[in-house]
Amino acid sequence: MPNITKHLPNAITCANLFSGCVGIVLAFQHHLLFGAYAIFVAAIFDFFDGFAARLLHAYSNMGKELDSLADVVSFGVLPGVILYQLFLESPQIDGVSEYLNYIAFLIPVFSALRLAKFNLDARQAEIFIGLPTPANAILIASLPITLLHQNVFYEPYILNAFSLSCFVLVMCMLLVAEMPLMSLKFKGFGLKGNIYRYLLIGLSAIMLVIFKFAAIPMVIFVYIAISIFQFKIAHDKV
Repeated sequence: MPNITKHLPNAITCANLFSGCVGIVLAFQHHLLFGAYAIFVAAIFDFFDGFAARLLHAYSNMGKELDSLADVVSFGVLPGVILYQLFLESPQIDGVSEYLNYIAFLIPVFSALRLAKFNLDARQAEIFIGLPTPANAILIASLPITLLHQNVFYEPYILNAFSLSCFVLVMCMLLVAEMPLMSLKFKGFGLKGNIYRYLLIGLSAIMLVIFKFAAIPMVIFVYIAISIFQFKIAHDKV
């Protein structure tokens, strides 16, 4: 296999990392919308590096570690910075906010814990244990986008130090929770073994059409609910 082909997945992973770094700069410069878009760009690269590795059979321990390091930046630090900026834009609480605002950086801490756990946990070869960091990051990215397009209704809830603090704590718990969640990797395109994935995709599409970016938190909730049904009630395995 030519060297350039063998290293293609790692190059795509580096593009993920680059997107995260650019997004961090944009977020600190108060361009939260473009910082949020950088998360979506990084997520695209994160999907295609794994796809390229499987297609080219270019697996390596270096690629696995590089992927986690890139994800810490793009899906940990960048969403933490976006949340920090949202805290700063929220009405400040005298004597409290100057310390409370830094709670946003629990997101990169727990994202790093989630990724380290993923690398060591043999159970996660075909399922996830805890909310994947890209899903958490995309959820956070939806907040500034929702503010821009639907701010009249959602602004009091998003730009609120109390609700943001609760949100951070809940997402941190979900990242490291001992909670099985289905993988979105399809085994063929038939219904057998994929029915819950198709159900998630169908419901997500409907919600996105109706609520646009504000639907992303609902999509994450539905993803968790379907996974709980699949593993706890139906006793199904992926």
